[in-house]
Amino acid sequence: MRLTWEEPYASDWEQLSPAVARRRLPVWDCTVGLVAGADAALMIDTGSTLREGAELRTQARGLLGGARVTHVALTHPHFDHVLGAAAFSGVEVYGAVGIDTVFERGRDELAADAVRHGVDRHAAGEAADLLVHPHHLVCGEWTLDLGGGTRVLLANVGPGHTGHDLAVLVPGTDGSPEIVFCGDLVEESGEPQSGPDALPTQWPHALDRLLELGGADALYVPGHGSVVNAAFVRAQRDALATRHGVS
Repeated sequence: MRLTWEEPYASDWEQLSPAVARRRLPVWDCTVGLVAGADAALMIDTGSTLREGAELRTQARGLLGGARVTHVALTHPHFDHVLGAAAFSGVEVYGAVGIDTVFERGRDELAADAVRHGVDRHAAGEAADLLVHPHHLVCGEWTLDLGGGTRVLLANVGPGHTGHDLAVLVPGTDGSPEIVFCGDLVEESGEPQSGPDALPTQWPHALDRLLELGGADALYVPGHGSVVNAAFVRAQRDALATRHGVS
């Protein structure tokens, strides 16, 4: 597989390297990612509804020259990142250990949160009813071999933004930088959002782990907003530490 950049879908996506792209979805500015290997392709997060997930599936197939997404990684259990997962039938789904319990016990709350943020009630309920539980739960780190030398590291770096934060590291090759998909541990388009499931005193430590993963020269892809560098992540880490009294 390889990423192609022909219309009609290329204009919606930002190319980060020859094998990596990301899209900022409308309304909540939620980021999704796509990583192509020779034999497989990984989608990072899936949007807020089945309709949005289906659109992402179609666009990904276009960018992959007709090939299908084979793996999905969910960065954390918030509606705008997970409710489109059921649109990706037959894929292997990964999440941080414990996300399955959130999905099992908090299905109704996920739908209710989506409705509070403006998602149609029927669409939210349908997506929650069909919510895909991850097939693989990441406790520490998990390496996915997508073929052709493309290996992606899934790292359980939380808790922080939630109790179940998963980061995705795409190592740099052929002069391309390391790329870290951060989920909502990092936000650029606004202040980091701290909901009732956040663990604020642990959040700075999760960002320390992100910086260890990517290093000083990596591109860091936030859950919302523009791609940032290590200095931005470090500044956000220090601001959160100050706010919550963490060293």
